[in-house]
Amino acid sequence: MQQVIDRFTWPERYEEKVEEPRKTFFELYDIFLSSKDNISAGRSRHYKVFINTLKRYELYSKEYLDIDTLTPQTLQSLVDFMKKEHTFFRTTKQGIKIPKAAYKDIYELAPEGRVPGPRGDNYIRSELKMLRAFILWANRQGYTTNDPFRKYSIGAEVYGKPIYITSEERDQIYATDLSKSPMLERQRDIFIFQCLTGCRVSDLYRLRKDSIGTDRLGIFIQYIPHKTIEDNPQTVKVYLNDNALEILEKYQDNLSDTQSILPLISQQKYNDAIKEIFHFCGIERTVPVLNPVTGETEHKSIADIASSHMARRTFVGNLYKKVKDPNLVGKLSGHKEGSRAFARYRDIDDDMIKEMSELL
Repeated sequence: MQQVIDRFTWPERYEEKVEEPRKTFFELYDIFLSSKDNISAGRSRHYKVFINTLKRYELYSKEYLDIDTLTPQTLQSLVDFMKKEHTFFRTTKQGIKIPKAAYKDIYELAPEGRVPGPRGDNYIRSELKMLRAFILWANRQGYTTNDPFRKYSIGAEVYGKPIYITSEERDQIYATDLSKSPMLERQRDIFIFQCLTGCRVSDLYRLRKDSIGTDRLGIFIQYIPHKTIEDNPQTVKVYLNDNALEILEKYQDNLSDTQSILPLISQQKYNDAIKEIFHFCGIERTVPVLNPVTGETEHKSIADIASSHMARRTFVGNLYKKVKDPNLVGKLSGHKEGSRAFARYRDIDDDMIKEMSELL
């Protein structure tokens, strides 16, 4: 009788607590993605592509992914799947790749925008790092206490020597007459501007008129690298030399009604144009390239591997040869202190060896 009276008098004390249904692996992954506001659009797409890979792995392995039961063995099984997924397809007489009969259901239930190609170790390591970021987030949020990466080593990416053009080659490209192809001329100018400022292409495309400033030392661009904005946001400031200012001045009138500072096109078309520009300007020397899938060294024309990122490497590589101070160069390029990626630029070439020898 007392309990009946108490329930009537203080109903809130006797409300039955209904536990929320336990969230699935992929529901948690969606929450994780929605929490990452500061990542770039490209990085966000990479995370979303990876979730489809995980869904296909689940269908392939017939093992339900559960954040509490992931093991190092699960991670290794996922790696094995990513390495051989490209073999799940066959080529039709029309030259179209379609899933083999045994795997058809997988790609109907978890479709992929394009046929997965052979994946190299570096690519797979980058995928595992995204999975590890998700697991660590889930631990911090209290969704799990399980971390299969405690007993699983991802390993470090292996890269070849950074390939970039010399200052002389850069100047040769800028001096080449491309007036008969206005589109190539515009993209050449953008490439040279990137070579002279060192910003990543993602940051280049975000530059606006308010990114340009002036002080007693001259005109500069200033921005926060989007890649590191989440971990350690630092402002990068680069003063513009005469060529960089000439390029901005060249397009100022055509862009007067916009906030853009350069006549940008899609990043893919920009990269395609860079290759075409290199060939047109005769920058075609052969360079050693590390094949990301086989790990073997191959020799290719520098024009065939030219891209927007080569502009950044050109800025860093040539500057480091002259300054030889990683902290100063890193300040201008936006590399984090102790960056492994930046360390690869510290190649000791013949000129540097001769300079050091003369100091003895």
